[in-house]
Amino acid sequence: MDSKSQKWTEEIQAENSLMSINLLEVWNYRDLLLMLVKRDFITFYKQTILGPIWFFVQPIFTTIIYVILFGQVAKLSTDGLPQMPFYLAGITIWNYFSDSLSKTSTVFKDNASVFGKVYFPRLIMPLSIVVSNLMKFAIQFGLFISVVLYFTFVQKNIHPNIWILATPYLILLMAGFAMGLGMIFSSLTTKYKDLVFLLSFGIQLFMYATPVIYSISSIPLKYKWVVNVNPLTGIFECFRYAYLGSGEFNPFSLLTSTFTIIVLLFLGVIVFNKVEKSFMDTV
Repeated sequence: MDSKSQKWTEEIQAENSLMSINLLEVWNYRDLLLMLVKRDFITFYKQTILGPIWFFVQPIFTTIIYVILFGQVAKLSTDGLPQMPFYLAGITIWNYFSDSLSKTSTVFKDNASVFGKVYFPRLIMPLSIVVSNLMKFAIQFGLFISVVLYFTFVQKNIHPNIWILATPYLILLMAGFAMGLGMIFSSLTTKYKDLVFLLSFGIQLFMYATPVIYSISSIPLKYKWVVNVNPLTGIFECFRYAYLGSGEFNPFSLLTSTFTIIVLLFLGVIVFNKVEKSFMDTV
């Protein structure tokens, strides 16, 4: 066959510009994405006694500890809301963000052997992480909904509202934030290995700069700006306000979070795209 008449489905080039992000190629590899998501979910609970039930155990025990430590001992304000749904709301969405961030931040190191042997769009890996964590989030979110229904119709002391329709958007923002920040750290850890330890410690500290265990109203006015610059603040406050019906939710803060996350995600993709071309030399 004449080489001029051949039509190639893929073309791998040695050099690309920094801004060359082929999203169509990522879409063409969607089957690989689904396979990686399935692999992550199965390997998580394979050879365990309780299997997926572990997804329930962690938030339940964490919520109980928070109720005792922060609710009963420290007596932090929950805006008059029952402590169980208040803490569970923060734990549910924080678990999704922190898990996605920590796993995305080591994507180069964890998959170096695969990247060195097989070609595929490298963005598939961080995408598979945020998507596979959605399944764990869905299970824990189901637990949270059951608690919300109990306190809404039995105890009748929380009042969900129309903002629950924004839930998919809030999840998308958290996924984008975790993926963008994670790709930046993943790119840096290919050269500076000790950043992995710094990140694991930083994620723990970052939780206290996010309204997971407290409400915005309980923070002194002179320190509120510290929490408000956190892109997650608007997301967490909107989530609590939507399902529990109380809190200092400001739609403008959600708009600010959206803009910040879009910029960070764009920056993360660019840095990731740059490092993927040469990371095998440093890993």
